Amino acid sequence: MLYAIIGEDTPGSLAKRAAARPAHLQRVEQLKNAGRLILAGPHPAIDAADPGPAGFTGSLIVAEFDSLAEAESWAAADPYATGGVFARVTVKPFRQVLP
Repeated sequence: MLYAIIGEDTPGSLAKRAAARPAHLQRVEQLKNAGRLILAGPHPAIDAADPGPAGFTGSLIVAEFDSLAEAESWAAADPYATGGVFARVTVKPFRQVLP
């Protein structure tokens, strides 16, 4: 089943995000290489593709996992979660309708 992983950044976490980004992207690449990733990306803090020093307010990943517990475990072990980037992570079942 698909799950949406919604991470909300702690205020002022841009430096922590930059430090954890290589390890975070490596884990997301593993989902992609396994054919389980639907989409992933950050939420810019301002209406711009590159928010610069404004940073980001969070991230969204939609991926396939065997269960909610597996998706929650994966999210809890992500470098953004363990590295203090995320203040809160929500994992929800997701049903893709389009495309």
